[in-house]
Amino acid sequence: MAQARLRRLQHALQERAAKQLSRQAVTIDSYNGRLITVGNKQYLNFSGNDYLGLAQAPEVLHAVADGAKAYGAGSSGSPLVTGQHKVHQQLTDTLCDWLGFERALLFSSGFAANQAMLLTLADKQDLLLLDKLSHASLIDAALHSKADVKRFAHNDLNALSGLLLQQTPSAQQPMVVTEGVFSMDGDSPDLPALLSLCRQYDAPLLLDDAHGLGVLGPEGRGSAASQGIASGELFCLMANFGKALGASGAFIAASNTVIDYLEQFGRHYIYSTALSPALCAGVLKSIELCRNDNWRRDKLQHNIELFRQLATDLPLLVSETAIQGVVLGSNERALTASTKLKQAGIWLSAIRPPTVPVGSARLRITLSSQHTDDDIRLLVQHLRQAV
Repeated sequence: MAQARLRRLQHALQERAAKQLSRQAVTIDSYNGRLITVGNKQYLNFSGNDYLGLAQAPEVLHAVADGAKAYGAGSSGSPLVTGQHKVHQQLTDTLCDWLGFERALLFSSGFAANQAMLLTLADKQDLLLLDKLSHASLIDAALHSKADVKRFAHNDLNALSGLLLQQTPSAQQPMVVTEGVFSMDGDSPDLPALLSLCRQYDAPLLLDDAHGLGVLGPEGRGSAASQGIASGELFCLMANFGKALGASGAFIAASNTVIDYLEQFGRHYIYSTALSPALCAGVLKSIELCRNDNWRRDKLQHNIELFRQLATDLPLLVSETAIQGVVLGSNERALTASTKLKQAGIWLSAIRPPTVPVGSARLRITLSSQHTDDDIRLLVQHLRQAV
């Protein structure tokens, strides 16, 4: 029986390799934001999500070290069993002050937070309406929830309106789920129009802002703030610390009632070890720098505009964010382009299905405030040759 199971696993692996969809983790010798070293070779890094260069900021590193000395490396248990450290409370208080929510809850990852958000808040009387390009964590959570699930065409308000129109007062209650910045395309929904539609049908709006927090809006408060939406108009917000804030972990922020409910019924929260207190100390410093160092967002915006100006002849997706996609179609073409770029000293990974739809394999360029103008010019030069 074990041998038969192993043969089945081997067959699946062989099929994936034949389609050029296999993936392997790469061991990085050193990381310094715009530069990474792999196999003793240095590359310009255009594949990271460290949009503001905070992952290696000296102030953040010192805060992590000081936090470890003060609180220890690990929290040692679930916050509802062992209890949380003062620094955990400081972090949630800071998130609420920064983003304007009543309460926030910390999670080990964005994936866990999204799972908790949908699995806990959606019930069998609900209908989850997800954007077609929602992150895998949202899709998986929705499909495993007790609610029915329907997906609407990407950023298509007419398609969403059609699904909402089908709901009668006695039917399932709709909940709308979208992202502030979509992780593979880099575009954003029209949140005011989306919110207006949700109000019309009394549908809560749940927002994943993993790639918007820190880089958009005043003080980096995210996608909703950048489009003039008050925090109280969202049913809840999920975002993480592993992108612009340069750390790891995540949170859900919402009203007292929503967070109290998640705290009591959210299994991903209840049965998980709390975030490292040392990490929380580092995130507190990242938030401080994010709020105060507007030059980081200004430099990132400059780099985005420069790249778009220089790359007008490339097959770019429409995006005004740090995520810039060059869709090449086939897996082979994307892998070949990525290999050519690495030979030129540029680290830019090929993104293939199932991360993106079949036939839309691409190079996903991520820009940082740390990139120089010369870095971007060099990237565009070699992109032309590789593509």
